[in-house]
Amino acid sequence: MSAPEAPGAPGRTGAAAGRTAGPSPDPGFGARLMTPLLLGSLLNPINSTMIATALVAIGQDFRVGAADTAWLISAMYLASAVGQPSLGRLADRIGPRRVFAAGAVAVVAAGLIGALAPTFTLLIVSRVVLGVGTAAAYPAAMAMLRAESRRVGRPAPRAVFGRISLAALASAAVGPTLGGLLAATWGWRAVFAVNVPLALLALAGALAWLPPDRETRRTARATDGADPAGGSLDPLGIALFAAALTCAMFFLLRLDAPRWPLLAPTAVLTAVLVWWQLRHPEPFLDLRMLARNRALVLTYLRHGLAYLVIYCVLYGYSQWLEQAHGLASFHAGLIMLPMSGAAAVCSLAGARTKGIRAPLTVAAGFLVVGSAVLLLLHGSSPVAVLLVAGALFGIPQGLASTGNQAAVYAQAPADGVGAAAGLQRTAQYLGAISASSLIGLLYGQRATDSGLHAIALAGGVLAVLLLALTLADRSLRTGPTRTRT
Repeated sequence: MSAPEAPGAPGRTGAAAGRTAGPSPDPGFGARLMTPLLLGSLLNPINSTMIATALVAIGQDFRVGAADTAWLISAMYLASAVGQPSLGRLADRIGPRRVFAAGAVAVVAAGLIGALAPTFTLLIVSRVVLGVGTAAAYPAAMAMLRAESRRVGRPAPRAVFGRISLAALASAAVGPTLGGLLAATWGWRAVFAVNVPLALLALAGALAWLPPDRETRRTARATDGADPAGGSLDPLGIALFAAALTCAMFFLLRLDAPRWPLLAPTAVLTAVLVWWQLRHPEPFLDLRMLARNRALVLTYLRHGLAYLVIYCVLYGYSQWLEQAHGLASFHAGLIMLPMSGAAAVCSLAGARTKGIRAPLTVAAGFLVVGSAVLLLLHGSSPVAVLLVAGALFGIPQGLASTGNQAAVYAQAPADGVGAAAGLQRTAQYLGAISASSLIGLLYGQRATDSGLHAIALAGGVLAVLLLALTLADRSLRTGPTRTRT
């Protein structure tokens, strides 16, 4: 690992300087750059939740059960988990603008396939394509911000990360409501079709306002002394990673009925992946860099643990409100609104802090407190307590999102921010799938008070572990530093 990069690194080219001429409250990270990045970044989270209120109608039309329609959720998670680091690698190598634009085109295609799908199988294909297409935006955005940071000679402001987190959190929060409105007004196919205009807007903004990749490569050569487009894509490494991760996630999907035979191919594929990455001159996963960059590995671990607890509440708490507390789905959604609101507010608050350790410590602390409150809930708990319980988990959701996002940006190698950001999202998706499996294991056929308390106990233990990891991470005490390689 080389020395930290100087915050005032040169790199403003004439063409780039001209592009930002004129008044701007934040030169270099203004509205033209951020608008397409924010629009692209909301496509993945909104599609993750928008489908929820259309599943029943889809099942009725295709005459399939809940176990089958659940694949519409899992298929996108699997595709996104594999796609995020893979497309991040592409963004680092061939340029973030190209990857961002290609992802938007894939989302348009997925929207059309889903809106016109004559069979349920084709609908699942649409969700896979949608997962891959929407997975391009976040790592490409992080790589683009890194390129812009090179150009203007200073790090991206924390407020920029706050906006990206807010776009993701807010879109995920409104997803179920928007999906229900679209399904009730124009039918469930509108949930797929709405991606077409949204992706076209993101594509138009990218083509009009994002700087060309040749400009970002030229700036990279001037500041870092290397061309990020000159390396190998390592397609075999990407394929091995995708295969190993897919096997692992299929195992995690059913912890209540473990598919033990999947562990053997997972172990074999992982061993082959490690062997290949260690011998490849420019590997897809730089395992040697990760071994040296302990801070980045700990950030991935923290992010995955935090979202494992958060998703347990997001999915498990709402189910308990309906089945144990007797609320209608609409009223359960209203009870969950403070969680979404607190997450949005705290993502902005976290973006305004200068350090990283403090917000992450507060996030872990609130996960501990929230888990303790869940242990006290029962089927007749007053509404006010239910609202507070949800809000307690929204606070760490917002703080962990912006804090770990800023940590990855600072800790990742200068020429690998896209892939590093993708791996961060992969850790989050692993947390989501593990959470859904844990809920099924602890709830069984129906959500009960005892099941909720078991989830709260498990969440509390994980939150204490997360708090200990955060407090013990020395790299967060002085603030992480950017590394070149």
